[in-house]
Amino acid sequence: MADTNSRVLIVGGNSGMGLAVAKRCLDNGAEVIIVGRNEEKLNRARESLHSHSRLEMIAADITKEDQVAGLFGQVGPLNHIVCTAADIQGSYELLPALDLKAAQRAVESKIFGPLLLAKHGALNLEPSGSITLTSGIAAYRPLPRGSVVATINAALEGLVRALAVELAPLRVNAVSPGWVDTPIWTFVAGDKKDETLEAMARRLPVGRIGQASDIAEAITFLMGSTFTTGTVLHVEGGHRLI
Repeated sequence: MADTNSRVLIVGGNSGMGLAVAKRCLDNGAEVIIVGRNEEKLNRARESLHSHSRLEMIAADITKEDQVAGLFGQVGPLNHIVCTAADIQGSYELLPALDLKAAQRAVESKIFGPLLLAKHGALNLEPSGSITLTSGIAAYRPLPRGSVVATINAALEGLVRALAVELAPLRVNAVSPGWVDTPIWTFVAGDKKDETLEAMARRLPVGRIGQASDIAEAITFLMGSTFTTGTVLHVEGGHRLI
């Protein structure tokens, strides 16, 4: 858990799981820097967090190396880096309809982005610090239309293990969420979002869909667990069992 005097940089913290992580860290006394591409979304996130005095917003695109380098030249020392960002719009398609450019954007956001964060951010982290990324259930329970996301999540978990070795003693881990009620489902299921989530809730052993706060709890656990690295923490309500 990030505590008082910790400095936490959260990429994708302007909505969904990342925003929940930001709130949890702020509530625990940490200083939080939220990074996102969209100024309007950053401003909305600032308002939802009540313009907290320990909150800073920075606009940057983590798929652009010059912007990532500039970001870490600006923010100074950190204790933790968290990335929940994912640009998967247009990548949930059956193969005949798959747009390769959409697939490439998804890869850039979830593989190259975290790789650049590690490359340029590791030097900003304290030796006891951590990097926490997000993969997902699609790597284990892929569905039709999900080949791109399944591939990306599996690759990201390999990246986590490699970074944990190369960047030691920094800790590098991932949380693998299951089905979580976040805005991303608008792109995945459209107007059938509620129906789709309710059907899955009935199947899961825990009897409900995940919330952003569930994932935030897991991420902050990994941030504070100093004997955990190279690990994927599954937070999916038993989805791998069904």
